[in-house]
Amino acid sequence: MLKTLKNAFKVKEIRKKILYTLAMLVVIRIGSQLPVPGVDRAYVREWFASRTGEAFSFADAITGGSFLNMSVFALNITPYITSSIIIQLLTIAIPKLEEMQKDGEDGRKKLASITRYVTIALALIESIALAVGFGRSGLLEQYNALNVISVVCTLVAGSAFLMWIGERITENGVGNGISIVLVINIVSRLPQDFRSLYEQFILGKSIAVGVVSAVIILAIIIGMIVLVILLNDGVRKIPVQYAKKIQGRKMMGGQSSSIPLKINTAGVIPIIFASSLMQFPIIISSFFYQGTGVWREILNGLNSGNWCDPTQLKYSVGLILYVVLVIFFAYFYTSITFNPLEIANNMKKQGGFIPGIRPGRPTSDYLTKILNYIIFIGACGLTIVAVIPYFFNGMFHASVSFGGTSLIIIVSVVLETIKQIESQMLVRNYKGFLND
Repeated sequence: MLKTLKNAFKVKEIRKKILYTLAMLVVIRIGSQLPVPGVDRAYVREWFASRTGEAFSFADAITGGSFLNMSVFALNITPYITSSIIIQLLTIAIPKLEEMQKDGEDGRKKLASITRYVTIALALIESIALAVGFGRSGLLEQYNALNVISVVCTLVAGSAFLMWIGERITENGVGNGISIVLVINIVSRLPQDFRSLYEQFILGKSIAVGVVSAVIILAIIIGMIVLVILLNDGVRKIPVQYAKKIQGRKMMGGQSSSIPLKINTAGVIPIIFASSLMQFPIIISSFFYQGTGVWREILNGLNSGNWCDPTQLKYSVGLILYVVLVIFFAYFYTSITFNPLEIANNMKKQGGFIPGIRPGRPTSDYLTKILNYIIFIGACGLTIVAVIPYFFNGMFHASVSFGGTSLIIIVSVVLETIKQIESQMLVRNYKGFLND
């Protein structure tokens, strides 16, 4: 690994890209420490801890602590991620956007521009909601129009700047910039999480208990990482045969190929959708109305911090709802991003067919059947990865900001970035990371 990294730095072009990426990450971490003017950061942290419990844990993880610290990057790239998902979904419903998506590089540039505008709009809406919510709760030093405008402008500017950094990393650095920004935020919280685990399960315990605890913690983390890698790289290949045809004086076609169907077809999107949907009522009620009676019980059931707790098992009903939502969104997201009928028609036009399956509608039905089976396997794997942290949090109160979602994001982005560096090195006859 070190030898490969050394070889990567020997290539001037790759070295520049890696150093540029590292420089941008330093800028991000500096910005994560700059406070929003007019906000009492200590009071904000206490307010979140007392009112929301686990509701903001994932938001804090993907923002690298910026959210709970109320830094200028408090919104981070969450508006951009939400905007990207919205635009991707709208390309299915709006023909004009679908045309842009299929219109090559020019179309993708137009979609990227639309995504930026939607990002700014979402950041504006979220920042106004935060500023007004903070003001009504007495968390702003002075609740007046000038202070609210100052907070809104700072948060929107911070989110827009991070979006710009992400795009610059994609253009001049290595890997997908937005994904790398997301990963560095999550990774920045890991030392604090491991310190919390150490203080809770190892510090002050006997040597035997401490060693066993450390082994169990490492085994769980390594096991989850292995499962995530299997989910990320697992592929079901559907064989495709192309018929021979004559073009001019040459015989064309006749070759074999395959359609790679990923086991985890929807990636981390189902977990993000399910988590966001369940945490949304908690966040809104935390700003405006805490609730009592039945509504309070519902909020407790939606709060992941109360799941798998032996002292209050009734709240674990929320975990069942969470699992159902993850599976539902796995099927839903795949259905709008993967069209078996379109693939079957394209294969038919190109003279391709799946051995033993007739072209056209039978091929589409066959792909749909296989896809449904694969989605279920992938969704079950995602659910296991996502639920394990909740189980240990409920049973042993091992509360950390990173969980299944964070691990999936980290592993996926790291593998993708390594593959990109590897491909650039292989062009120059160097061994890649994955070949060591």
